[in-house]
Amino acid sequence: MRRTYDELLGQDVTLAPDCIGDAVAAIVNEASEGDVIMLENTRFYPEETKNEPGFVEKLATPFDMFVNDAFGTAHHAHASTEGVTKFLQPSVSGFLLAKELEYLDGAIANGDRPLAAIVGGSKFSSKITVLDALLDKSDNIIIGGGMVFTFLKAKGLNVGTSLVEEDFVETAKEVLAKAEKLGKTILLPSDIVIADNFAADANTQVVAADAIPDGWMGLDNGPAATAEQKEFLSDCKTVIMNGPMGVFEMKAFEKGTFGIVDILADLSKDGGAITIIGGGDSVAATELSGRAGDMSHISTGGGASLELLEGKVLPGVDALNDKE
Repeated sequence: MRRTYDELLGQDVTLAPDCIGDAVAAIVNEASEGDVIMLENTRFYPEETKNEPGFVEKLATPFDMFVNDAFGTAHHAHASTEGVTKFLQPSVSGFLLAKELEYLDGAIANGDRPLAAIVGGSKFSSKITVLDALLDKSDNIIIGGGMVFTFLKAKGLNVGTSLVEEDFVETAKEVLAKAEKLGKTILLPSDIVIADNFAADANTQVVAADAIPDGWMGLDNGPAATAEQKEFLSDCKTVIMNGPMGVFEMKAFEKGTFGIVDILADLSKDGGAITIIGGGDSVAATELSGRAGDMSHISTGGGASLELLEGKVLPGVDALNDKE
């Protein structure tokens, strides 16, 4: 059952009827020390995402300072994330935002080595930039999920009816060539759970990655792949995971994702490694597995975490006084 803000904070929380205007200003001005007021959703106004200066000023007017603790929107230059910093001083990060930056940015720049990155998910095209950045910054990379099959196709292998982004096969070849040039390993699964249909009740079998028959599609890592991943990560001190290993939402194809989640949880709990989970699907799978509490850090921002891993400057962070 979802708890209310009053229950979470142990005190009354006043909901303002709007996020700008005289009524909001009156509520703020009448508040006593320690009172908590929640404004109405700023995105009811199109000026929020446009970062429109007039709206920004109205939003900031009743307040004295700004604390940004919304990492999940820090990659947007919106009125409530970047705009208000021009009117409110100081503008600083909250504890959650600081923790996200410490783990996601700090682990890559200053984390203990070896550092491995796990990049999964359905589409290679959505992870190209982060994969390229992590190839430069990490020691080795594990690839999982649907994007595996674009790589297998790039290696000249038959992938049956598996998901392949034909327009990015050449790009996958370039990524593999770059890894070889840098002397780094990109670990692809050695065996695959395949199905004759994209359905929970499909017929399934486990085959070698180079033996996917026509008419079958890959939907998860096989057991040998998970065992190899465990060995591959055994000496790592820092591991970042973004994206699942398969269609974990279907029970028949969940073992690869839950398997690597268990590997990371054990590395963190028993081996003292720093383990960081980012991206909505990875976080969901980790929570479903029951091992979230064993990880070092579970990120609250999908898009923001990707952009930070890519090395991009987050506007909502860059605008703060304490951004360093």
